[in-house]
Amino acid sequence: MTKITPFRALRPVRDKVHLVATRPYYTYKKNVLKAKLEDNPFTFLRIINPEFDSLKKTAPNSKERFNLVKEKYQEFINDGILFFDQKPGIYIYRQTKNGHPFTGIIAGASIDEYNNDKIKKHEATLTSRENMFTDYLDIVGYNAEPVLLSYPHSSEIDEILASCTLDRPEYEFTTTDRVKHELWLVSLNNENHLIQAFSKIDATYIADGHHRSASSSRLLERRKIHGSTPFANEKNFLAYFIDENKLKILAYNRLVKTLNGCSQEDFLNQLKDNFEVIHLKTFEKPSKEHEITICLKGNWFKVNCKDSIIDVKHPVKSLDAEILTQYILDPILGIKDLKTDSNIEFFSEIEPVESIEKQIVEGKYEMAFFLFPCNVEQVKKVADNHMIMPPKSTWVEPKMRSGLTIYPINE
Repeated sequence: MTKITPFRALRPVRDKVHLVATRPYYTYKKNVLKAKLEDNPFTFLRIINPEFDSLKKTAPNSKERFNLVKEKYQEFINDGILFFDQKPGIYIYRQTKNGHPFTGIIAGASIDEYNNDKIKKHEATLTSRENMFTDYLDIVGYNAEPVLLSYPHSSEIDEILASCTLDRPEYEFTTTDRVKHELWLVSLNNENHLIQAFSKIDATYIADGHHRSASSSRLLERRKIHGSTPFANEKNFLAYFIDENKLKILAYNRLVKTLNGCSQEDFLNQLKDNFEVIHLKTFEKPSKEHEITICLKGNWFKVNCKDSIIDVKHPVKSLDAEILTQYILDPILGIKDLKTDSNIEFFSEIEPVESIEKQIVEGKYEMAFFLFPCNVEQVKKVADNHMIMPPKSTWVEPKMRSGLTIYPINE
């Protein structure tokens, strides 16, 4: 079964919600982030960047910095920008981007289910980041950005969502990136129907937020070790549950700074051992699995994997991201660890091709690899077999806003 738990959210007041809720700070370019912090006194970015207008700075990711975040968070509450709902509830959130609606449920997800692999993972987490996020949660005392969890299609849940969203939403606003946001408060009757419907779902899958969910689990364990009695909310973490069929999975592509001593001709010749290489006049997006497009010093190529290198029975080795690593990045370009090597960077499918090509022509990078996106079944197959996908294998939408429904841990 899948357990969803109502919680008493801390939310922006209605007239300021469009000013408070924000994309995660790391998605903004520095100049845009600076402008938002300077021009908008209500943005949640001010909570997580409490020193933006101070000459005295604390170390990034330090406990001193986290305490300042907590103080700014409390300031927003004291100033009436954020308020607590009177009673626990479940929320329906819809994000519409480019005409595509993403509708799902915001609720607490069970840490017990996470620990017992009823919430399934496909990505490895870094211990250092887990520790950092755990310290952050321990001090600030809230989750502000939901973990994205997918569930198998349920017509019963669809019917409840359709009924609930006939009413006027509590929040309705559009952000400057042309994305529409709507939030509904679920009635007690429909809340019980949703809880019952989710209880029929065997397992959910993390689509985005592996470090956030892992750190919530670690915080609960840490506090148990220290002998403290867990708060009710500590047993869950903030999550957005969405039908797996409504997710959008885009390709996560690679930019490379080195040819590892090869000339362009040498590199292409080495590719021919395992790939069919086709010269292109211009960019062509990969149209199927096992087809990779390469921009090499401003020249375009399409490479098709030979059957001999495709292990169709293996959940990970059959993935194009893994094939790229095992047959090009590692043996030819000398890039062995995608998490730590400074010669590789990643960009999503939404990045304009012209921007990528320009950076290569200007010499900032040697080449780019464009991949065909994974699908939900491939991600689930990896998770079901307790395996790990290569780093940055998927770019999943919707991307959630921070500060829309804040989950207080210490309640």
